Amino acid sequence: MQVLLVEDNADSRDLLKRYLTSPDCDVATAGDLRSGIDLLGRQRFDVIISDIALPDGTGYALVSEARRRGIHALCIAVSAYPFPSDVRELGATGFQHYLNKPVKYEEIRSLITESSAG
Repeated sequence: MQVLLVEDNADSRDLLKRYLTSPDCDVATAGDLRSGIDLLGRQRFDVIISDIALPDGTGYALVSEARRRGIHALCIAVSAYPFPSDVRELGATGFQHYLNKPVKYEEIRSLITESSAG
């Protein structure tokens, strides 16, 4: 399982990477939109986890670019910002799941496990 994690807070990024990395899960990280998009062009990802507010753009732009490139990864948004409660809006953003910060790591792992099983 290849995971792209885009999070501008270095401590949060490092903690989440350590939590998710395992023999069956490799995690590449980026601290901003531009670096995340660059990684999309260099690797194949099964899962994209992205903060919404990035220093040079948004997680929405990242997922939009992934979809434009034909990448059909599971996309999980993590943010302290409120998110539209309408399920149709969730799909319109390109994200399948939205998690509020502080993130419950078990919830992310569960979403990834469910995705890889199906």
